[in-house]
Amino acid sequence: MFKKILIANRGEIACRVIRTCRKLGIATVAVYSEADAQALHVRMADEAVPIGPAAARDSYLVIDKIIAACRQTGAEAVHPGYGFLSENAAFATALDAAGIVFIGPPMNAVQAMGDKIESKILARKAGVSVVPGHVEPVSDPEEALRIARSIGYPVMVKAAAGGGGKGMRIAHDDPSLTEGLERARSEARSSFGDDRVFLEKYIEQPRHIEIQVLGDRHGHVIHLGERECSIQRRHQKVIEEAPSPFLDEATRQAMGAQAVALAEAVGYHSAGTVEFIVDAQRNFYFLEMNTRLQVEHPVTELVTGQDLVEWMIRIADGERLTLRQEDVTLSGWAIEARVYAEDPSRGFLPSTGRLRRYQAPEGKGIRVDTGVAEGLDVSMFYDPMIAKLCAYAPDRTMAAERLADALDAYVIRGLSHNIAFLTSLITHPRFLEGRLTTNFIAEEYGERFEGCALAAEAKEELAAVALAMRVVEAERAMAGSGKMHGWIPPHVASWLVTLDDEPFDLTIEPGAGSSPVIMVGTRPVPLQLDWKPGRLLARVEIGGRVRLVQVDRRAEGYLLTHRGAQVTAVIRTRKAAEYAARMPKKIPPDLSRFLVSPMPGLIVSVAVELGQEVKAGQELCVLEAMKMENVLRAERDGIIETLDAKPGDAVAADQVLMTFGSTG
Repeated sequence: MFKKILIANRGEIACRVIRTCRKLGIATVAVYSEADAQALHVRMADEAVPIGPAAARDSYLVIDKIIAACRQTGAEAVHPGYGFLSENAAFATALDAAGIVFIGPPMNAVQAMGDKIESKILARKAGVSVVPGHVEPVSDPEEALRIARSIGYPVMVKAAAGGGGKGMRIAHDDPSLTEGLERARSEARSSFGDDRVFLEKYIEQPRHIEIQVLGDRHGHVIHLGERECSIQRRHQKVIEEAPSPFLDEATRQAMGAQAVALAEAVGYHSAGTVEFIVDAQRNFYFLEMNTRLQVEHPVTELVTGQDLVEWMIRIADGERLTLRQEDVTLSGWAIEARVYAEDPSRGFLPSTGRLRRYQAPEGKGIRVDTGVAEGLDVSMFYDPMIAKLCAYAPDRTMAAERLADALDAYVIRGLSHNIAFLTSLITHPRFLEGRLTTNFIAEEYGERFEGCALAAEAKEELAAVALAMRVVEAERAMAGSGKMHGWIPPHVASWLVTLDDEPFDLTIEPGAGSSPVIMVGTRPVPLQLDWKPGRLLARVEIGGRVRLVQVDRRAEGYLLTHRGAQVTAVIRTRKAAEYAARMPKKIPPDLSRFLVSPMPGLIVSVAVELGQEVKAGQELCVLEAMKMENVLRAERDGIIETLDAKPGDAVAADQVLMTFGSTG
């Protein structure tokens, strides 16, 4: 077995590989850019080697620097993780020439399957069903229009060397194809150094289901069942689960057989994934093969009990795969949610900043794969994923419930994140029923997410929780115990609690023993509160059911977060409430005349000129950040009054890029 392995990656996947190496007694080497000098994977590894500036193209993507780090440390093998150089045939070739083992598939498979055009040709030859399309590179807009019309709209523009949703656009008509072709080529060039794109038929109402394959160097290939990855936004997976709630056993076996046939056709070894698009009638079509470990591999590990990273290492070392197809069983259910640093209310734009507070959830059936820690920064230079949160349970309903509870307990402060959005997804009736397609988010949420709504009963309970917290604070100030069972009602028994300006009448009445009862109107809310002032997480028991509520102190109350909803609770006595009602309301300033940068990034292009009249929704400029191009559009009609951005400019978050004057 290898004595030392270098991980040519960063973040959560580097930490994930390190954990398995520790289990196997293998020493690890981390590489890091200037932006990652204090990163978690650097802290976890036995050795760490700096490899250059923050930009990936100057550090993590420089093959010579990775090989030099191997020679410096004596690493015998390299695990590439996913992304970066994981599917780069030139990297695998260079490692081989240097006498270093690439922990992954053979070079011919990397090259063949890494090219989305060639992989479709090979899939057809192997008897795998493929999506209708034009499997030749397209660059000329007129040629693209001709091809799209012959295939029939909608069509998908896809990067030949793509992955992770980058370099992909759906076109429903000629204008969207012309724009999508330009954006996809530009994004592909930036992400992969290869701007080739091709067109294929877009399957409407599709489900994205993939098969995990595993093969050794001795010709033995098996599959480990499927993962459903249909919950996506901009072709980026958000929720994944194993198994799929849609497949029947016959379809599962057929998809598995085709995945194995494709792997065998290219002499595949190591872990890999064959991705399929599945229509409403369970017809399935080959999408692509990822010749690497997938981001969502933990759900397969949870339902099969197999460590895929360990198998990758053992296979690279020449060991035979001892598993047979009949040995593989899927037990229970696992669901993964990708926690991102992004702002759903601003169209899911990436967010950067320092994790001032970070506390990951724990508990039965909960797994958190992360590469961050409290006090570290989420940088503009890399993917904005903070963690992968997984829940495992005997069945899908229980797994979803455990995941929702874990999301309630996930504490992140210092930057915007998508936890409320994930909670909304995982508790959505359509998700719970298993009625999924890759259009789920677009159909149910649109381009942004404004937050979850609370039911009337849940609001009443949060109002009672807020008052209970105020009483705990009062008791603590009087040197009380700070626990609900020992609290003493304040001298004022009647209160007005407002949740985001919605008023609730509350009273505190004596209860059995020393525990008072909070009345919300005429409804008693007997609750037990486990919380101390200053804590960000409160454990509340109401009617025998335990809930987790996040708590942030505010001047006259608290910001409470539960089940994806966030409300500001203001607690006042009757007299104070009457006084506040007489105070004039502040009118917020109108910021719609400014276009500000939603994050640090690089201006790729500017689509308007000074003095130009623009309409709401019109493209103004393109901002590149965290490896994605974001189109910034006008929120109102107007005239460009000032223009302070040009292509190539590096801009800061909240920097004013242009201002608008009235057209009237």
